[in-house]
Amino acid sequence: MTENKKLKQLVVNCEKLETRVALLTDGKLEQYEIEREEDRTEAMSGSVYLGKVSNLEPSLQAAFVDIGAEKNAFLHYWDMQPTKYDAADNIKAEAAAEAETKKNSLTDKIRGVLTKKKGCEIKKLEQRRRSKKVSDKDIPKLFPKSTKLLVQVSKGPIGTKGARVTTNLSIPGRYLVMLPYSNHIGLSKKIEDKVERKRLKKILSELEVPEGMGLICRTVGEGRKSAYFDRDLEMLLDIWREVEVHLENPKAPKVVYQEPTLLQRTVRDFLTEDIDEIIVDDADAFKLLQGQLNKLVGRKTARKVTEYKQHQPLFEAYGIKKLVEKIYEREAHLPSGGYICIDETEALIAIDINSGKSRKGKNQAETTLTTNLEACNEIARQLKVRNIGGLVVIDFIDMKSAKDREKVVRHMRSLVKEDRAKSKILPISKLGLMEMTRQREHQSLQDTVFDPCPYCAGRGHVKSAYSMSVEIQRRLQHILRLSHRKSGLAVRIIMHPTILNRLKTEDVKLLDEFEEKYGKDLTFRADESIHMEEFKFVDSETGKEL
Repeated sequence: MTENKKLKQLVVNCEKLETRVALLTDGKLEQYEIEREEDRTEAMSGSVYLGKVSNLEPSLQAAFVDIGAEKNAFLHYWDMQPTKYDAADNIKAEAAAEAETKKNSLTDKIRGVLTKKKGCEIKKLEQRRRSKKVSDKDIPKLFPKSTKLLVQVSKGPIGTKGARVTTNLSIPGRYLVMLPYSNHIGLSKKIEDKVERKRLKKILSELEVPEGMGLICRTVGEGRKSAYFDRDLEMLLDIWREVEVHLENPKAPKVVYQEPTLLQRTVRDFLTEDIDEIIVDDADAFKLLQGQLNKLVGRKTARKVTEYKQHQPLFEAYGIKKLVEKIYEREAHLPSGGYICIDETEALIAIDINSGKSRKGKNQAETTLTTNLEACNEIARQLKVRNIGGLVVIDFIDMKSAKDREKVVRHMRSLVKEDRAKSKILPISKLGLMEMTRQREHQSLQDTVFDPCPYCAGRGHVKSAYSMSVEIQRRLQHILRLSHRKSGLAVRIIMHPTILNRLKTEDVKLLDEFEEKYGKDLTFRADESIHMEEFKFVDSETGKEL
């Protein structure tokens, strides 16, 4: 290992109810994913269903599709039209044009079950869709209520919303992504080297891809020999043939392709050449990882897998437990002394940057720029480890220099390129805010691990002791006024110890005034089991609540 080489470790913890995968770079948590047993029963992102159109909503420009989940899936009209790919990157554009008029044995069987219309009409419909002549106005005619169609979950159910689906299917492998309904064959835009792109285009053009199907070479395919792509394509075609088997009995709704488990996705998505060590604490998982890596990558990478057999829990041994606990904290600290605050709301993710004790710089402008650049690094990492997405609004420390603002935007854009989730970043506004979106396929880590607090109903706050003292005195005064004619009445007030401490110290004079004014005996009791926002008034003699 060279002096500047960073140690990258992939740590996999397998339990009965949950699987966890953590990616460490020199001991720093860079990515963290969990999968629970109950997640496998939901409409997972990536899974393919034979669904049935329940109803069309022209006002929403969308259809609702029954896929067998608790809630119908949401399908935008534009997701019912063919995806537009960059024509300049299509390696087999001419061959694809010819394939439009040819019969495709691999996909004809599938087309035959999507509707009850005659075969020749189906072919015309498919040709119209794939020739990109379908508009929103055509959707109700092409997909009337009860139409069966293949859809893929693009975003799993989040909160009260059902899954979002698309008819543009894509099945990812280790090095390739198969496009069952497209003739497009292209390369990941992240592969920038011109010589390598030319080499990969030659390999892809020589692959035996069935007519009417397309492929995209993933970034991880960079530098790989043609044999790896041959094996990957064979695996993807096997998957698609299994889809065909499911469709021989076309009863909707039903799942025809299930997204692989987190353990299998780890091999597909996480493992790259720069991973130095893979540690797993389960014997079956150890065998699965070694077998998959031997088949897809080779023995050299497979030898990096080691089975952890110590008594101390794996995540504790590698210090990951403490790192994960920090994920759930609102604040994340920066090297120079500044910090960021992250607040997840239903509408958006709000991130605020504070300079704190940061003094790293010759002047205020340099200190501000340094803190903001450090914040970019931490924000990009936090978005990944927390798995948060949607609309993100970042409040940077004000920068007077347009040059500094542009430097921050460029730095943030360079960081999100390394993220598997797609992001779009807008320039910093005049108010010092950066707006960005991050692709969201699943619930955030916070929503997966936590339920809303039953006490504060998700507010994240409880009333202060001062506020509770005001409410108690207000309620007490009301009761004493109503019962001023009852002689000998004694009132016991029960509350949380924190509130009682406030009453006994700072508000004791006010309570003494109540006793003198109304001539009643007042006693106060603490009860740790009572909520901080609750209190009770009880008749001391009868025990009845007032």
